[in-house]
Amino acid sequence: MKHALFAVLGAIAVLTAAPIAIAVPAYAVDDIEGADAPDLTAVKAKIEAKDYKGALADLRDLAQDTQQADVYNLLGFTLRKTGDYQTSLTYYTKALELKPDHKAAHEYLGELYVETGDMAKANEQLASLQKLCPAGCEELSDLKQAIDTKVTK
Repeated sequence: MKHALFAVLGAIAVLTAAPIAIAVPAYAVDDIEGADAPDLTAVKAKIEAKDYKGALADLRDLAQDTQQADVYNLLGFTLRKTGDYQTSLTYYTKALELKPDHKAAHEYLGELYVETGDMAKANEQLASLQKLCPAGCEELSDLKQAIDTKVTK
């Protein structure tokens, strides 16, 4: 009798959780891991459309409401794309202070260093990603490609 009760309760749990799983929004960056991450779908769409001003406005609003590594990482990315390297560095640093193993922040920070010609620091970020992704990951591959492209130019 006890096993039948657990089976029924388990089935109810699965059936009631299914609608919740469907309602979960898609997130914006490669490395969204926190359950506290806001829905960044609209921001990602603006970034993909190269509407960096629109994305920055949305991200700054989000950053006022929450201290969240994914928001800071995207702020850094968007600012880097507008050429504001110094402020971009500040936001990548904040993202990594909140979440030191944030793979996308390491990748994007490394790409910032590649773009500004600081290859030693770019390689430090590559080394961090090699530790975080011993079997490899997209962020590691992307940063390695950015470094290799810069070195061969």
